[in-house]
Parts: sequence; structure tokens; C-alpha cells
Amino acid sequence: GAVVLAAWRGQLSWEVVRESLVETAVTTAMIFLILVGTSVLQFFIETSTLPQKLLELIRAFELPPLGVLVLILVVYVILGCFLDALSMMLITLPIFFPLVTNLGYDPIWFGILVVSVVEIGLITPPVGMNLFVICAVSGTIKFETATAGVLPFLAADATRVALLVAFPAITLALPKLLMG
Repeated sequence: GAVVLAAWRGQLSWEVVRESLVETAVTTAMIFLILVGTSVLQFFIETSTLPQKLLELIRAFELPPLGVLVLILVVYVILGCFLDALSMMLITLPIFFPLVTNLGYDPIWFGILVVSVVEIGLITPPVGMNLFVICAVSGTIKFETATAGVLPFLAADATRVALLVAFPAITLALPKLLMG
């Protein structure tokens, strides 16, 4: 659709097509490089049995499953200030996912919760990565303005996550309906 529209408006040239293809190739290469790095990291995590050792450590401290979950969610909020969502999930899920499933939590529920908390981390002041993106893209919005503007959304997201943790059935109703 966009190609047809650009051609119709007379803005499509071979130079534009070439630049688009180069940008696409560079972006794709970066994503695959992240995936390769994550695969290597995951291999080392599995080889070192880190998830099992972490589970043993948690059992030794006798942390309740909800306490472990809250710690994991806090880690995601903190990481969201420094990493993008894909990198954050690819790095942490090989460690956290086996831990959470061993604690008896539903994998679908945890996945939805992780995505929600990752997005909270990306807008958390003072160093939420998406705040800087908003300011850079707009060119006119000051960082303080972006921070003030995101606070109501941050409160709404935190409330949503609290509801999802308190009532997992909210998250699981549709998947259970679809899976029968």
C-alpha cells in the first residue's frame, strides 16, 4: 500500500527504493545479531543450570511464589530503563521462565505479565528509554514534559499489572475460551 501511494504521489524513485532496502537489511541484520547473541547466552545459561540453581536458592530463602514474582517484575522495570523490550526479554526469559513455571504459574499469564511490565519499564522516569525516543522524534517536547505526560499512563499500567497479578483469570479467560 505504501509503495503504491508513494508511486502515485511521485515520491518513489530508485534511490528511495535502494535506501529503503538498505535500511531494511541493516535492521534485519541487527535483529538477527541480537537473536544469535541470545542463542549463545541461552546455551550457556542452560549448560550452567542457572535456572535450577536459582530455584534452589529461592527455596533455600523460603520466598513465597508471589514474592519471587514481584522481584522478577521489579527486575523488568529496572531493565526497561536501559534495554529495549526485545533484548530484555531474550536475555531474561531463559532464566525466569523455567523458574516461574516451576513455581506453578501459568506460562501464558506470565508472558502477558512480562510484556506489560517491560512496557512499564520503557516509560519509567527518569531514564525510561521511550521517553528519550519521544523527545528525539518530536524535537520540540522537553524531557520534563514527556515525563509529566507519561505519569498518568504509568499509574494506569501499574494498576493493570496489579490487577493481572491479583486476578490471573482476567488474563487467562480468552485463551481458555479459545483452547476449549
